[in-house]
Amino acid sequence: MAKTYLLSRTLDPILGIFTGLLAFHLNETNPRSAPLPGHTLRELIAWKWNDSKQLRQAREKEDDGEWERVTRELGVGAGASQGEKK
Repeated sequence: MAKTYLLSRTLDPILGIFTGLLAFHLNETNPRSAPLPGHTLRELIAWKWNDSKQLRQAREKEDDGEWERVTRELGVGAGASQGEKK
């Protein structure tokens, strides 16, 4: 079965992407169809990014606390074994 193209093999995907981006832009900026304030894609992405950033920072603090606990345990164990050898 022969493939048919509207313009060409490379221009068809470019045209599709351009049309999609234009439709998205018009949907976001049209007064009738515009999302409510705080619900635009840009604001939702920023909100999710900040939320995940806070989760990452909390996880890193938790990991740092765990790392300090482990190093203290190993440091105490190493110090005790060195003291016994002397």
